[in-house]
Amino acid sequence: MLTVTSEAFGATPPPPLAEIYKSRTEFDRTLAAFDGDLMVGTTGIDSFTMTVPGAAIPVAGVTAVSVLPSHRRRGILTSLMRRQLADIRERGEAVAALYASESVIYGRYGYGRAASEIRVTVNRPGSAFVPGAPTDPGLRLRVTTPADVRADLERVFAEVATRRPGRYARNKSLWDSLLIDEEFAQQGKGTLRCLVAEDDDGVRGYATFRINAKWDDDGIAANELHVNEVEALDPAAYALLWRGVLDRDLVAKVHAGRPVDDPLVALLADARQLRASISDDLWVRLVDVQKALELRSYAAPVDVVVEVLDEYCPWNAGRWRLSGDASGATCKPSEDEPDVTLPVAALGSAYLGDGQFATMLGAGLLNEHRAGAVRELATAMAWSPKPWAGLVF
Repeated sequence: MLTVTSEAFGATPPPPLAEIYKSRTEFDRTLAAFDGDLMVGTTGIDSFTMTVPGAAIPVAGVTAVSVLPSHRRRGILTSLMRRQLADIRERGEAVAALYASESVIYGRYGYGRAASEIRVTVNRPGSAFVPGAPTDPGLRLRVTTPADVRADLERVFAEVATRRPGRYARNKSLWDSLLIDEEFAQQGKGTLRCLVAEDDDGVRGYATFRINAKWDDDGIAANELHVNEVEALDPAAYALLWRGVLDRDLVAKVHAGRPVDDPLVALLADARQLRASISDDLWVRLVDVQKALELRSYAAPVDVVVEVLDEYCPWNAGRWRLSGDASGATCKPSEDEPDVTLPVAALGSAYLGDGQFATMLGAGLLNEHRAGAVRELATAMAWSPKPWAGLVF
């Protein structure tokens, strides 16, 4: 498997990381394609619990999707995807999710871009916070190493993961891979460092990061700090951790990947000191439309007949009446005329609360048969905070 994935991705994991991958692999959920005795394609699943609007549900985390360069364009990936979707349904999971190595690939298999990430760079010298930024005199920062406070990191993350759609529970192997600090993991960015925000009752948040030491031609420090994670149980701890990162001596710029509605954007007094680019984060596929739409909550009342187009999961294709409100919803087969006709990928893109229905309607990628139906569906499926997973699986 590692041989195939290494060829497909152009990178070979070092032995310690390969061992962790092996320990995380669920072999009963792993598929391979063969040409004779030669393995030529793979795909696997990480089983985990993910936060969705109003709930936490089992999700199939699709991973290790690869085909040998010598066997491309032969339908191998399509065959693997079809079989995998059928297996997920048979297992009873309604939703699949993945990170896309190439964003052009997975829309054809019914996955929609469900979460986005902003890559931010903050100029440290101009990073003062707005007046009234939250503080707590009982809070203090402590410099430590991630390994020494791992139990606190796991506890804090387990709580914050329930607050934002797209976050998913982490097992031991995933934490092991996150905290590796050998040279191959540093990638020239320095040792993995950690700050915790704590009071007399314990840790209320943490930040992990690396510092790439740099000096300009005039001998002036121009270090670049690369944030791995900033997680906190409350706004005061969150603000203090960011101040601990942004006030680091000798640092010129701070880089981080964050959700599009990250509080840091509102905390900075001079928003021009932050530069951001946006990219896709998580892709979602509704494997069982009926079950998936009944599992999550809705932000507003909805009563819409949706005609779903789904080539790869024919059991989803057809008309469904989604009816309910914030207290719950039902999704039942319907023979009524549709209000909206859309591809299943469009529902996947909206499932975590950040769909682009209006954009798709304007682009002609879905059809509205009843005036206002798209707005009604978009309003009901929207959610705050915005979805973000923040960690490739």
